[in-house]
Amino acid sequence: MASLPVPHTLPRVSPAIVGAARGRAAVRVRTATAALGGGCGGGGGMEQRHGDAPHSPVKEKPVMSNIGKSTNILWHNCLIGQSDRQKLLGQKGCVVWITGLSGSGKSTLACALSRELHCRGHLTYVLDGDNLRHGLNRDLSFKAEDRAENIRRVGEVAKLFADAGVICIASLISPYRRDRDACRALLPHSNFIEVFIDLPLKICEARDPKGLYKLARTGKIKGFTGIDDPYEPPINVIKMKDGECPSPKAMAKQVLCYLEENGYLQA
Repeated sequence: MASLPVPHTLPRVSPAIVGAARGRAAVRVRTATAALGGGCGGGGGMEQRHGDAPHSPVKEKPVMSNIGKSTNILWHNCLIGQSDRQKLLGQKGCVVWITGLSGSGKSTLACALSRELHCRGHLTYVLDGDNLRHGLNRDLSFKAEDRAENIRRVGEVAKLFADAGVICIASLISPYRRDRDACRALLPHSNFIEVFIDLPLKICEARDPKGLYKLARTGKIKGFTGIDDPYEPPINVIKMKDGECPSPKAMAKQVLCYLEENGYLQA
């Protein structure tokens, strides 16, 4: 996201808050020029001669947008941008997207990685799939269209964290490649780091920490990833070793090394 340059010197202003009128509050700002008597209608100001054009900047008409069902909306830029926030934090904002079957250890890895980074003085935030369904995504089911919306929302939230300069760790099954790719496209400069825990289904099912595989096998849960709904493995990602069960700390170390080698742990 581009940021506007910060001017070296800003005009001095003297804000004065005036009372509410007809239920609405108003704020009046006087510039230094007006305070010295040079404002319009003020005594002691330069008299405007007949035919002179007023010295007021020409305001460009704002460019309004229509996106999805939202109409007539305007994007507002701020003088403080992502690079400023990254310098403040001493790191680069990015999204570490952990994907894999249920029971593969995604949430465990996310927390282990967050802890390792925190101990090194880096700011992180974990977006866990189940946690988000307690609030932001509580209105979504596990049907294909709702799953797609679930991932879209998480992708947009993760994008905001990355723009804030935070290392955002998202932990979701996210079974469909197109949905993960759509989240990747939200971020510039390849700041979407996909981590695939490639643990065999038999190991995940043997673990079954939530008892969901058992319910899926007996037909009590429909559309369960790995049983009667497909999982599409990602391509060109950080991949945990196939068929092995490394410790959470070892997996976190693997991702941590990638972040270090690619400059994410410095501004």
